[in-house]
Amino acid sequence: MRRRSVPWIHRYSRPLIGGVSIVGAILTGYLTITKLTGGAAACTAGASDGAGCTGVLNSPYATVFGLPLSLFGFLAYIAMAVFALSPLFINGETQKNLRKSLENNTWLLLLAGATAMAVFSGYLMYILATELKELCPYCITSALFALTLLILTIIGREWEGLGQIILPMVVVAMITLVGTLAVYAGVNSPTVTGGKEEITRPMTAATPPYGWEVTTVSGEAEIALAKHLKAIGAKEYGAFWCPHCYDQKQLFGKEAGEILKKERVYIECDPQGVNGNPQACRDAGIKGFPTWIIKGQEYSGTQRLEKLAEISGYTGPMNFKYTVPGRK
Repeated sequence: MRRRSVPWIHRYSRPLIGGVSIVGAILTGYLTITKLTGGAAACTAGASDGAGCTGVLNSPYATVFGLPLSLFGFLAYIAMAVFALSPLFINGETQKNLRKSLENNTWLLLLAGATAMAVFSGYLMYILATELKELCPYCITSALFALTLLILTIIGREWEGLGQIILPMVVVAMITLVGTLAVYAGVNSPTVTGGKEEITRPMTAATPPYGWEVTTVSGEAEIALAKHLKAIGAKEYGAFWCPHCYDQKQLFGKEAGEILKKERVYIECDPQGVNGNPQACRDAGIKGFPTWIIKGQEYSGTQRLEKLAEISGYTGPMNFKYTVPGRK
């Protein structure tokens, strides 16, 4: 009796799913490392040309439970790659039953994983279009990968019937959507950590020459610290499109920030920014933003005001009002 030929997509679906997942893991792994090390993604490095990417990748939607969203994407892609490729390492002749069992179980896991990723990516695309209103190539690429994984999973094997596909997809989709809405329910609501209000992050692209508007109000401690930093000759180097620089501005508040700018404590390194002085930044050897130079020592990244007070010898009021999300 002649054996029925197996469609090519059934033969190659697992390698294809594994390949897409590995590429997705590389993409999200790169974004995760960039985020954790305080660097800038390829589309954001430089100046305001990548401001759209900057706003999206540093928006409140890009952080979940204090961790980069891309980290969870990386773990999801790795899991999909394992589910897809693991049965291929089982010898189909000597361990036929084990391989068949593993294939059946991992197909269900692939269906659940691909459905969850597609639903979550769909929600993020909705946010990208309606809330952030920016173009993010990384986000769109990852969403296309998730959709591709779902399509390959559905057509990649001969399912017993539509019920075997539809019911798990509906259940997983509902759980994913409810969970996603719960995670992002308070994304635009200020929270209090350790008695301090968490600053908000930019959700749109920075517009030259001013960048994002500072929305926090300075207290006596922030203003006193700003005056002290001016008195000792401290310098902060930044750029109007830099989200970490914006965090620093939000920590000081609008009034203290005006003091830092007026007294030239803050140096704008982008020529498109207000009073841009890129030469001063080059002369100081600045490699990242923000960078503080206090008493001859260099400090990179957003600094807590308590730390700035300590390293600068400030002895005034310490009742600082704000903190960065995820920090105490």
